[in-house]
Amino acid sequence: QVQLVESGGGLVQAGGSLRLSCAASGRTVSSYTMGWFRQAPGKEREFLAAISRIVGSTYYADSVKGRFTISRENAKNTVYLQMNSLKPEDTAVYYCATTIRSGYRNRNEYDYWGQGTQVTVSS
Repeated sequence: QVQLVESGGGLVQAGGSLRLSCAASGRTVSSYTMGWFRQAPGKEREFLAAISRIVGSTYYADSVKGRFTISRENAKNTVYLQMNSLKPEDTAVYYCATTIRSGYRNRNEYDYWGQGTQVTVSS
């Protein structure tokens, strides 16, 4: 059974940083594409970043490019999202997800999701 557990969310002031972690079990993160999404109240879940299987190529939404960095640590079977220069509009529940498919930007391509972690950025 695949389980993804996010952690690292919290309250931070604008301009601050947070690092989210996604610990996986039942699936090796280096063998699957791993993605990060977020969902703010009243909005759709949006793609943020993905890291591809094997090669580890990274992809970002324009809204976070240059501020967020996705990475993985194979020894810990964990994926990270380093978030810098946070803005109030980054406030949302952040989710990690995994897929074997190639459509990494499409949330419908992902077959397992974590429970989410809340990130709140105060102005």
